[in-house]
Amino acid sequence: MEKTHEITGGIYLVIDPCQPINLLLQKLESALKGGVNAVQIWNNWDKKTDKLTLVEAIGLLCRKYQVPLFINDEWQLLKQTLFLDGVHFDTIPNDYEFIKKAVTRSFMAGITCSGDLNTVAWASKHQLNYVSFCAMFPSPSAGSCSIVVPSVVKEAHETTSLPLFVSGGITPQNIITLKEKTPFDGVAVISGIMSANDPQKQVKIYKDALGIAPSV
Repeated sequence: MEKTHEITGGIYLVIDPCQPINLLLQKLESALKGGVNAVQIWNNWDKKTDKLTLVEAIGLLCRKYQVPLFINDEWQLLKQTLFLDGVHFDTIPNDYEFIKKAVTRSFMAGITCSGDLNTVAWASKHQLNYVSFCAMFPSPSAGSCSIVVPSVVKEAHETTSLPLFVSGGITPQNIITLKEKTPFDGVAVISGIMSANDPQKQVKIYKDALGIAPSV
């Protein structure tokens, strides 16, 4: 599958579409100014929300900053709007070949791994763009994810060239200690950035912890 962007690591921002729209867009743009590398719309919709309208508003901001936008699980939306660049799967889809044919355009894809390295092997075989490990630490937004031990991420790093993200309770402080236990390429964050009063500043703090130089 052709890759429309390249994801190598950095800050992967997950946003909650249930958040009030004006506040969501305001905080998202602040985070984008800080230099996030990818954005995902979490599958947590208010029943009253017009999904395509919100996706377009978010997509316009992401395009402004040349950042790819993913949808969580709802790959069918890729057929309905060009403002989405890819899909993030929570589990291995049973019909991935069908999905690729049904979408009829190139798109990016990533997947959550909750400690089962068979998921990493599947992602490598199907040439996905990245793997995200959830959850490294306890977190309300990580939902039912089981805790992943650092040695699993380290083993995955030895078996695949795909970029590896860690998520679930990630803070600038525990990034530093986690880096001492296992290599990884980036972090996936939701409340750690979107709950901050100044998301742009918070992104910089995360990037400093990752050792990412600021954009010139």
